[in-house]
Formats: sequence, C-alpha cells, structure tokens
Amino acid sequence: MATLLYISLVLLAFFSLTDGGSVGVNYGRLGGDLPSAFKVAKLLKSQGIDRVRMFDTDPAVLKSMSGTGIKLTVTIPNELLYAASRRQSFAYAWVRQNVVAYYPNTQIESIAIGNEVFVFPKINATRFLIPAMKNIHQALVYYKLDSVIKLSSPIAYSALQNSYPSSSGSFKPELIEPVLKPMFEFLRETGSYLMVNAYPFFAYRSNSDVIALDYALFRENPGVVDPNNGVRYFSLFDAQIDALFAAMTALKYDDIPLVVTETGWPSKGDKNETGASLENAAAYNGNLIKRVLTGGGPGSERNYGLFYPNMVKVYNIPFTVEDLKNFRGEIPPVRGGGSSDPVKRGGNGSGRSWCVAKDVGKDKLQSGLDYACGEGRADCRAIQPGAKCYDPNTLEAHASFAFNSYYQKMGRAASACDFDGAAYVITEQPRFGKCELPTGY
Repeated sequence: MATLLYISLVLLAFFSLTDGGSVGVNYGRLGGDLPSAFKVAKLLKSQGIDRVRMFDTDPAVLKSMSGTGIKLTVTIPNELLYAASRRQSFAYAWVRQNVVAYYPNTQIESIAIGNEVFVFPKINATRFLIPAMKNIHQALVYYKLDSVIKLSSPIAYSALQNSYPSSSGSFKPELIEPVLKPMFEFLRETGSYLMVNAYPFFAYRSNSDVIALDYALFRENPGVVDPNNGVRYFSLFDAQIDALFAAMTALKYDDIPLVVTETGWPSKGDKNETGASLENAAAYNGNLIKRVLTGGGPGSERNYGLFYPNMVKVYNIPFTVEDLKNFRGEIPPVRGGGSSDPVKRGGNGSGRSWCVAKDVGKDKLQSGLDYACGEGRADCRAIQPGAKCYDPNTLEAHASFAFNSYYQKMGRAASACDFDGAAYVITEQPRFGKCELPTGY
C-alpha cells in the first residue's frame, strides 16, 4: 500500500481580515517510497504553487528548487536550538551551509526557528528559542541577508488560554513573559511576522456536539455571533484567527502581521476522530483556498497530505485563482493513488507511525541520540545495559529507540522526526531483535 506524500496547506501570506492572500504548501518527506525532490519541484510548478515550507534544510530539496521561482521557508529543527542558542559560531555555520550556499538561486524567504517548541512543557526547547533566533539573525546580518530573509517561530494554536469568544482570545499566562513578549519584540524589531499552526479540525473533533460541520468546513451556515462585540463568524477558521489577533492586541502587539504556517483537514483518521474523511478534507482545503485567494470573511497528522507518492492528487482542490473558476465548494475525491488506503498500516490496522534512524553515519546518529536522551528528555531507560531493548547493542537500534520515544512524546509531529536528517517516519511497526518500538505515551 502507498504512503502519503506529505504536501499540506500552508498559508504563507500576510493574513489580513479582508484582503486576499497567497497559498503555499508544507513539504514533508514521510515514508520510504516518495518521488525525488526534483519530481516534486516539477509537480509543484505544474500546480501553480509558488510557496513551500520545509521542515528541515534537506540539500536535495534545496537544490531541486533552484531556478524554479518557488519561495521557500526552511526550518532549523527543535533539536538544534540548544546549539544555535549557545554558540554564535554554530549559527554562522548553519546559515552558511543551509542558506548562503543556495541563495539566491533557491529563493529562501524565511527561516522557521523550531516548530511549536513550547507545546509540551516537559519536552521543549523554550528557553533556547529567543537566543537561537537572535544568533541566527546575527548570522543573517553578517552575510547581509537580514533584509531579504525573515525569521519567526511557528506557534501552536494551543498557545492560547482562551479562544472563545474570539474577542476574548488570550495567551497562556505562563508563556507571556518568558517567551511570547520577547519573541514579539524581536519580530517587531526585525520587521517579521508571527507564524502560527491552526487546525480547526481539532476543535471540531473535540466539540462536534456544539460546532456545526458546515461552520468548520466554510460551507453555508447561519454563523456564530461573538456575544462581546456582535461580530458574526461564518467559519471556525476565521474565528480562530481573530482570537489570535485579540490575544496579540491584549499584549499591544497587534501591529505584527500573522502568517498561518500549517492548516488542513485529515482525509482519514481513527474511529474516534469525528469528521476525518476525504470528502471533508477536500471541502475544507478547497474552501479555505477560495477564502484566502479571494478575501472575505468577518473582518490526523499522517493524513493531511494532498498528493500520493505517484504525484496524483488525493482529492481535487484549486491552487490558483484560475482554478477557482470551476470550483463550487463540494469536491469529489480523486481515486487512483495506488491504493484505497493512502497510508501504510501495521498488521493490526492501527494506522500508527514510528520514527527510526537513517543510515547517515555514526556522528549524526550519535548526536541525535545524545539530544533525544538529553535535552529532548526521551525515555531511554530501555536501552541501558541489561534493559529489555539494550540488545541489539548497535547505534542504529539505540538511536531508533530514542528517536521514536521523542517522536511519540511530541505527539508524532512531523518536525519531531528529523534529528538533522538522521531520522524518518515509517508506518509499519519496526523491530530490533526482540525489541518492539512503542507508540503512544
């Protein structure tokens, strides 16, 4: 069965209340049977996609985008923030190797410093975020790229303490002084923008008894009125974005633009994930693109992909204004991606995923293992001498166990399985000797 080419929606645009924006995609490389980076670059161009966000700085992808005119957002992963925050020399080297070496032929327009670094308070790089941002920015200044390449750090929507009603939006108090205010000051000083990952699906899944599906999918609905100001919202997405603006306004940072760096709707999910289907994913993504490209409005991770590995769309949605001419908001899914089930599943049909080590050499594996069991706070007790997963006593096996522990504890976020290119996601349960890697914590 085929895996899913992880190309999902990202709104790389200065998001305003009424103006049309632009739409790009996230490009994640989960699985082992994906097309080459050059084929993907050609696919993106053929679809009229001109903005892409990467979860790393893979050289093959950066080379494939050279000369395409596609604007890129690259990412320095969470596990490198410690080094970037502590050593200016590391920041210089990282920018030189991953940005300067490719720019301007590859049009890198922004750098994401980590991804959702304070989602999990027990496993995070929060205290390293602001120093890392400043050091990477200093490196951009040194290479005279600070005026053309912006820095930010995608935050999860869960950073909000309150999101309903929208006018009462507020951030979690414990994040405001240590990280949010310093980050907002940095964004303001450098003329950058706040990146946010917003998935209305999660709100709908948890509250499907009170949130109408049509409201979540941008379909025709009577709307929801904010009792504080009388504003009527016709989509959950718009209400969530306004809650973020309200939270920023409360801290007096409403002058900072907002970029939605991740959104989407899953085409398949577990039994308890209400609303996850091809039809709903097509409706959400298609209607969202229409919403962004035309303006308007009131003022499960593995299955968010838009393409199969053979580069056939999972479902038909428009990417350009021209495509919108034939779009009516109800989009039948495309069949023929190589399987009726776009995701590899284990023998028990669980749909779970694991993070394992790549064959990238001893140094990278050891560095990733050290981070996962150290700063990453992965549960590495099982690979200690005499423990159940100590054998086989190989670097690959131990690194895979540690990488997977970190990945599972981070909620199987795509960006949590990278380790500077030393890891990748699989969807069939791996074994190392008698040791089975767990899923879920």
